[in-house]
Amino acid sequence: MNYMLKKRSVLLIYTGGTIGMVENKETGTLEPFDFDHLLNEVPELQQFNLNIGTYQFNPPIDSSDMVPDHWVKIARIINYNYQRYDGFVVLHGTDTMAYTASALSFMLENLAKPVILTGSQLPIGTLRTDGKENLITAIEIASDYLPNGLAKVPEVCVFFDSQLMRGNRTTKISAEYFQAFASNNYPSLAHANIHIRYASEDHFLKTPEKPLNVHLNMSRDVFIFSLFPGIQETQVRQLFNTPRLKGVVMRTFGSGNAPQKKWLLDCLKEAIDNGLSVVNVTQCSTGAVEMQRYETGVHLSNIGVICGHDITVEAALTKLMFLIGEGYNNKAIRKLMQTSLAGEITV
Repeated sequence: MNYMLKKRSVLLIYTGGTIGMVENKETGTLEPFDFDHLLNEVPELQQFNLNIGTYQFNPPIDSSDMVPDHWVKIARIINYNYQRYDGFVVLHGTDTMAYTASALSFMLENLAKPVILTGSQLPIGTLRTDGKENLITAIEIASDYLPNGLAKVPEVCVFFDSQLMRGNRTTKISAEYFQAFASNNYPSLAHANIHIRYASEDHFLKTPEKPLNVHLNMSRDVFIFSLFPGIQETQVRQLFNTPRLKGVVMRTFGSGNAPQKKWLLDCLKEAIDNGLSVVNVTQCSTGAVEMQRYETGVHLSNIGVICGHDITVEAALTKLMFLIGEGYNNKAIRKLMQTSLAGEITV
């Protein structure tokens, strides 16, 4: 079979967000447009030699309202349509896009097709929108295959402002600039300028030989908290006494350091001994946790705090949700949090 001659197909999944907004001519307000009429809004898509399907959340979800149930819905849509389409583009608001991309990377085990999340800083119906460029390029990448029939990008990614990034490595960095996302601890997978230049094959996840396995159990019994100068014992104890809490992402200083307060170590040790999984993630935008580097980090390691290496906060939280939801015990969670499941950490 000549795979290069095959007419590819891409499914657009519109969850909500700025990219799907157009101005109401009568009221001047922004409102979601009907994706059944997508070609009317983005006529450039007619130049693709592709079959483009659409699925629209009804009602669309503002990304600040995104919850794990919506991730499950996206995963179900991809699973249901997996054999019908060669790639998937998820249109999503920017505020929580990195969380959704990270979650999907764990939920879609053995993914062999592109799942590209994108959005925009300006509505697609405005004159200076970045939405059309992001949408058009995301579709092109989602339909790009090698001569042997394998996808060039067999993983969950975020495409924004000419950069293709591994989804579980991204963080939103700006509410003002078109360059809204960064992948600080992992190189971009492609740069889209005049040509789309892909990174070397070594930077991509390998195409799995097993069929897609979709996981739909995402625990909500997790929490993120940041250490800060002056943090009080009552605050930490109140957090750890939250009913049903099973996992915590603790944002520490520098390379994974925390105040050398006896009460803090006692609180952490007591919580961990009682079954809480605590993951150490740096507050720095670039770099990694190295818990053996300084004495303060060593103390955390000795009481059972899990090293998060160079994982993002978004990936750490969603990975904990995934592992707890799948029913892993604390010993397994400790091991798997320090194992790369979908390219989320460098170990």
